[in-house]
Amino acid sequence: MFNHIMVGSNDIERSKRFYDAVLGLLGASAPVRNVANSGHVRLFYRHDGNTFCVTEPINGEPATAANGSTFGFKCSSPEQVQAFHDVAVAHGGTSIEAPPGLRSSSLGELYLSYVRDPDGHKLCALHRPS
Repeated sequence: MFNHIMVGSNDIERSKRFYDAVLGLLGASAPVRNVANSGHVRLFYRHDGNTFCVTEPINGEPATAANGSTFGFKCSSPEQVQAFHDVAVAHGGTSIEAPPGLRSSSLGELYLSYVRDPDGHKLCALHRPS
């Protein structure tokens, strides 16, 4: 359904360090660095047919996090959920909501962790046991 997700950054190099570590943990390789015609830098992380992008806002306004938005990343195990959280916090992210762990919901049991990236975007690491 999705081709890509793009988030804004107020400090593209800080975001690169953060996402290199966090998305590298999930198997994404180094991003393709692109400079738009406007001169703004964009980073394209590709993995398993998906693309996650980070950009300096092309309109010149500050990047802001969308209220109510969450970007979820599929993890292969509960341990990877915990590692995603720990790597994110070690690279400038902020732990939010409940500590990483098992949650029960109407969708069944899920291992989840939530963090905010250095620009305030809400990220979720999720593993659904089989």
